[in-house]
Amino acid sequence: MTKKKPRIETQLIHAGEPRPLICGAVSLPIFQSSTFEYAGQDSYHDLKYIRLNNTPNHVAVGEKLAAVEGAEAALATASGMAAISAVLLGLLKSGDRLLAQECLYGGTHDFITQDLPSFGIEVDFIDADRPETWQAKLTPTTRLIYVETITNPLMQVGDLLAVPAFARENGLVSVIDNTFASPFNFRPPEHGYDLSLHSGTKYLNGHSDIVAGAVVGKNDLVERITRTLNHLGGALDPHACFLLHRGLKTLAVRMARQNDSALLIARFLEGHPKVVRVNYPGLESHPAFERARHLFAGASGMISFEVDGGVAAADRFIDACTLPISAPSLGGVESLITRPATTSHAGMAPEERRRLGISDSLIRLSVGLEAAEDLIEDFTQALRAA
Repeated sequence: MTKKKPRIETQLIHAGEPRPLICGAVSLPIFQSSTFEYAGQDSYHDLKYIRLNNTPNHVAVGEKLAAVEGAEAALATASGMAAISAVLLGLLKSGDRLLAQECLYGGTHDFITQDLPSFGIEVDFIDADRPETWQAKLTPTTRLIYVETITNPLMQVGDLLAVPAFARENGLVSVIDNTFASPFNFRPPEHGYDLSLHSGTKYLNGHSDIVAGAVVGKNDLVERITRTLNHLGGALDPHACFLLHRGLKTLAVRMARQNDSALLIARFLEGHPKVVRVNYPGLESHPAFERARHLFAGASGMISFEVDGGVAAADRFIDACTLPISAPSLGGVESLITRPATTSHAGMAPEERRRLGISDSLIRLSVGLEAAEDLIEDFTQALRAA
């Protein structure tokens, strides 16, 4: 009889845990050792060493993430950008091209447009909602297609099922940044993606106290990327690795609450006369609502919106909020609010932001674990001040 696969809530607790327990410790200890005894390894990349991201803490996180997303392997990295850069530099070489979704996290956009060209790697941008247009962007040297599950900061949801199918048909590697959705809401390897990336700083850890990243996917690709990362030196400290491992155990309960709260808040904002635009895939008004409802367990805790009155009104609103903290990043237990033009997308040229629909007055909200009712009361008074 085939053993039934545990549900994600169970996997988050038990997958990747050492068996037997180390000295009976229920919590995995922190292996704060840079160096480990040589055990006869015949490859540099198999040596046990912090910079090679393979201490017991790293291994436990990798095994848990692989199990949770239904993948063959996973790798913890020093940051989300370490994961992204190691993937792209590990899989692409001079002369290669990649297809990338038009609206991406600012750091990713800057890396592929400003840094990759110096390595001889070029990008062609695609509309992720129109797969019929992708073929025209292919070249003989296109090797990879890159999208985000829910885009930062406009909360777009592209034709996510078409991406791995297109990649298979054309011999490309399919890569998706799954940070905004998290594995609780969407598991890309189960839908045919070769690689799923995360900023572990966000929902995976969930407590705004570390910076980390992760690469999840096919074993042969993760192995190639590991070798690149080993040379680049993007190692995650064991203590941060321990905190990421601990944070993962509560992902399901945190994400379920954030899904529910964000939907209530998005509905409130959509119905308020001072709010002129709300981007949240859980709203029926969202262009990809039906797609998101079909693919996701929840629409995540990320909302972006605009208030009447432009940048000045947006700043007055943010200043008047008493519960959300005005700060970059997202996915923590506390609500965070920011204008992407001044934080996550500040490196993008203003004209490029405007072309993509990222106005200077756009507000991005990461809904935390506060009572949704308290947040709505706070937003009500802040909108009066806007």
